Amino acid sequence: MSVGPVSRRDVLKSLSIGAAASSVLRVIPLQAAEYAHHMISSEKAVSKTGAYAPKFFPPQQYKTLQALCQTIFPADADSGGAIEAGAPEFIDLLTSENPQYQLTLGGGLMWLDSACVDRYGNAYLDCTAQQQTEMLDRIAYRKSIEQDASLSQGVAFFAFLRNLAADGFFTSKIGIQYLGYIGNGFLTEFPGCPPVPGV
Repeated sequence: MSVGPVSRRDVLKSLSIGAAASSVLRVIPLQAAEYAHHMISSEKAVSKTGAYAPKFFPPQQYKTLQALCQTIFPADADSGGAIEAGAPEFIDLLTSENPQYQLTLGGGLMWLDSACVDRYGNAYLDCTAQQQTEMLDRIAYRKSIEQDASLSQGVAFFAFLRNLAADGFFTSKIGIQYLGYIGNGFLTEFPGCPPVPGV
């Protein structure tokens, strides 16, 4: 029995199905993540600038999203970071089709800027590196809510963002190379199970 073509919207809507699943992918199914990465790279390939055009986040919020993703997964000597892996594009694409993500992430970015203005007099991106680190340290741990209940939205936002950034990073080519995954292999012969000690 053949199934009709699946639309972009259908695939992106399916991305929220696995939100409560506890697996390596914290938020979305692997096949949907691969499809999202493929859509992004296809868009960049046909773009005149070769760049991704954000679908949901306004320019300033998208810059903040990029900065946060790069803080979560910075580049190092062995691997590119979240920006090179396309995690911000991945998150924006998913968010563009999911009202719950829009509320959590869009509202969370507004909360972050507002909290930084209250505390430091500037939006997150205009804060010093030390102030940014201090703010993220405050919302990186659930126990922070015990000392300051006003951080609850920020803590929930940052936890969700970390999970989505991890999904975006580790399902990208860069993330898969970073993990050293070489694919499924096969054995030409089965040597049997190793002996059980003491039996």
